[in-house]
Amino acid sequence: MVDQLVEKARNGSEHAFRMLIEKHKQYVFTCVYGVLRNQKDAEDASQEVWMKIYSSLPRYENQGFKTWVTRIAVNHAIDCKRKVGRKRAELTEELPEKEMRDSVEVRLLKKEQKELVQKHLEDVPDSYRRVIEGFYIEDKTYQQLAKEEHVQVKTIEMKLYRARRWIRKHWKEEDFI
Repeated sequence: MVDQLVEKARNGSEHAFRMLIEKHKQYVFTCVYGVLRNQKDAEDASQEVWMKIYSSLPRYENQGFKTWVTRIAVNHAIDCKRKVGRKRAELTEELPEKEMRDSVEVRLLKKEQKELVQKHLEDVPDSYRRVIEGFYIEDKTYQQLAKEEHVQVKTIEMKLYRARRWIRKHWKEEDFI
């Protein structure tokens, strides 16, 4: 049935093309959403995919309509995602000087906070301190910490849990203001 609809749509039948859309629109949306992970963007991209499908119908070679549609949908979604990434990069390049200063101020505050935390870390028991510093200050993963400590990942998770519990019990918020 799909092949007949495709053939009719290729010959100019709008009704056949609308039926193809109805039959496959949820599938196309799912493919696009799987890449974009945003409802509105996926809806817009799905519409664009159907326009591409319509304009590409003359080149379709009857080799699995759903596979062909999937390839168009996924490729278009990837293109959309790249465009969004480029736009973000352009926006950050065009940040006004004030915003650049703000980001310097934010970085300075973060640095001061890190120093304050490191000062307080001296009170934390050694085994907890190593995993806290590795995870939060050096941005290491559980796997990296486990490898360095020669222990299982679960052991690192447990140490971090206990370290956080120790910190909640012994540190006061006023010490950091």
